[in-house]
Amino acid sequence: MSVTILVGGQWGDEGKGKVIDLLADRVDMVVRSQGGSNAGHTVVAEGKEYKFHLIPSGVLNPSTVCVIGHGVVVNPKVFLEEVDNLHAEGVSTDNLFISERAHMVMPYHPELDRLGEVQRGDDRLGTTARGIGPAYEDKVRRIGFRIGDLQKPAFLEKKLRFVLRLKNEALTKLYDAEPFDEGAILDEYLGYAERLDPLIRDIYPMVRDAIAHDRKILLEGAQAIMLDIDLGTYPYVTSSAPTAAGACAGSGIAPSRVDKTIGVFKAYTTRVGYGPFPTELTDSLGERLREVGNEFGTTTGRARRVGWYDAAVARYAVETNGIDSIVLTKVDVLDEVPTLGICTGYMWRGEYWDHPMANISHLKHCDPVYEEMPGWMTSTRDCRSYDDLPPRCRAYIERLGELSGAPIDVVSIGPDRQHTVVRRDLL
Repeated sequence: MSVTILVGGQWGDEGKGKVIDLLADRVDMVVRSQGGSNAGHTVVAEGKEYKFHLIPSGVLNPSTVCVIGHGVVVNPKVFLEEVDNLHAEGVSTDNLFISERAHMVMPYHPELDRLGEVQRGDDRLGTTARGIGPAYEDKVRRIGFRIGDLQKPAFLEKKLRFVLRLKNEALTKLYDAEPFDEGAILDEYLGYAERLDPLIRDIYPMVRDAIAHDRKILLEGAQAIMLDIDLGTYPYVTSSAPTAAGACAGSGIAPSRVDKTIGVFKAYTTRVGYGPFPTELTDSLGERLREVGNEFGTTTGRARRVGWYDAAVARYAVETNGIDSIVLTKVDVLDEVPTLGICTGYMWRGEYWDHPMANISHLKHCDPVYEEMPGWMTSTRDCRSYDDLPPRCRAYIERLGELSGAPIDVVSIGPDRQHTVVRRDLL
């Protein structure tokens, strides 16, 4: 098997980082394909917790080549801080490279992001204010800066003069905000250029040669299907395509080269920020699951909204991504819940829907249709095989697989690597 894609099947924060870490020592290359520092992956390895925002989680394995693909928008400052943090923990980044085609987050992007949210008022989107949306906007407007531009100082200076005039005009006239200084930005980014230069590569031949030699490649997605710019709960979405199709586009790998797509789902559902969330639990149970599951954003620290497993969303994710295999995470968080709800669809004005509606007003006001199953009321943390899991836990897992439309091959029952039950091999 050559190319495997890993995607999130809900609203993000499903535990993709742990899965990538589990697979990293079995693949030759990990490619991050989209998103930016608005994403957050947490990996617990050998008792240490690592938080990743830009760098592929596979960097913890020194034999795995880690690539930031051209579909990612990179904040050089955040990236280098992440590199320094890894070095402080004794982790080498000699296996890390960045596509010269990847776009950069510039200093004015977070400010425009923040001001845009203020201007929206009660209709704000709840962005991370990391400047990701404005960076993608400039990419599409063809006034963005690419990582490779750092290797061309004269070109960088000339382009910055032109683009910053547009940005400062927007800042001062639309938002009554302070303009940015061209010289300060140029000096800052030329400073980044010196450190980033050894990492910048034309990624295409690296990926092409890896495929030609039948190397195993894992495409690491960020966020998830319900945050997709086209298929998610627009406009309460991210600015990229966190799907299998987006992984191909953001890495330069043809869909025909993909052998398998793995979807990661929580045993319940969470969402950060605003937007419709049909199965949300706003009662004491939701609060308890939030605390037990430590449901606070890796990137923002914001409390995540918590709800029951939504099988309608899961089916949608399986079908739109072509998911072959499911990893179900945080099953242990449900260990002491006496009765579990599973959403199978929605009722809207007397009509049944088996998938999330494109109209977010309908999705916001629909009535979820639930199945209920008894909980297992015992700890799963010490289970090491599928048969070790309580019978009611296995029944719940089997039912989620049936409703979601793909087999659940791996079950996570805790944050550490050893808290993993493998039913069938993922690779």
